[in-house]
Amino acid sequence: MDQRIINLFDEYTHRPLSRKEFMERLVKLTGGLALATTALAVLEPGYAQAATVAEHDEKLVTEEVTWPGDGLTMKGYLARPKGKKKRGAVVVIHENRGLTPHIKDVTRRVARAGYLALGVDALSGAGGTPANEDAGRELIGKLDPQQNLHNYLAALTYLRQRPDCNGRTGCVGFCWGGALANQLAVHDPLLNAAVAYYGMQPKAEDVPSIKAALMLHYGGLDERVNAGIPAYEAALKAAGKPYELFVYEGANHAFNNDTSPARYNPEVAKLAWDRTLRLFKEKLG
Repeated sequence: MDQRIINLFDEYTHRPLSRKEFMERLVKLTGGLALATTALAVLEPGYAQAATVAEHDEKLVTEEVTWPGDGLTMKGYLARPKGKKKRGAVVVIHENRGLTPHIKDVTRRVARAGYLALGVDALSGAGGTPANEDAGRELIGKLDPQQNLHNYLAALTYLRQRPDCNGRTGCVGFCWGGALANQLAVHDPLLNAAVAYYGMQPKAEDVPSIKAALMLHYGGLDERVNAGIPAYEAALKAAGKPYELFVYEGANHAFNNDTSPARYNPEVAKLAWDRTLRLFKEKLG
C-alpha cells in the first residue's frame, strides 16, 4: 500500500482528523471512493480473523476483575495459566481505542507464555471500551493523564497482592500504551520490566527515576514517534539505565497489530514478541 495512505491513517488515528476530513483526503490519494473504501478495509481492524489464542483456550483461565482506582472502580480482563503455581504478572496496555478484542487476544498470548496477564480498560470510568473505535479514541483523549497513570499503578499493586503472583511485575504497551509503559517505568520503582511498542518517550529529566529493565520497539517508518528516540536514548545512557532499543527498518507504526493488514509485519512482530518474552523470562521468572 502507498506509504502516504498509511501515514494518513496514522494521522487520523492519532491526531486525530475528523472522519470526514480523513475520508476526503483518502479519496484524493486513492483516486476514487471505491478504491478508498477498499483501502480502508485493509487498514481498519478485523478482530475475529486475527485472534491467535482462542477466547476459551483450554490451557487458560480468563475472567473480568476489578480493583480500586483513583476515585473509581477499575475493570480489566485477566488471563492466566491453569494451576496453582505463583507466576510473574504483566499489565497489558492497550492502544488509543481501548480494551479491544485484539488487546484481549494479546493478553491471552502473554498468559499462554506463562504469566498472569491483566488487560486494563482505561475507559472503565466511562462505562468501558465502546465497540466504535472513533468513540473510543474520543474518550481516550478526554482522560485525565494523572488519574489514568494512578489507575495503572493501582493495577500493578492489585497484581502484586494476588496470591498467585510471585511478586515480580512487568508491563507491555502498544502506541498510546507504549507511552504509558514508559511512564509506568518512571513512576513505579517496583516494576521489574517494561516493554514499549512504538510509544512516545518520557521527558529526559524523568529517566533517572526508572528502575525497570526497558525494551523499546520502533517501526523504522514511524517518523512521528521515532523523532523522540535520540533524546530518550541519550538520557538512558547518561543515567546508566538497562535498556534494549530496536528499530525495525521497513516496519510501520502498529507493526504488531495483526488486525490491520496494511501495517502488520509478521516477521518483525514475531521477532519483537520473542524478544519481549525473553525479557519477561529473565526478569519475571
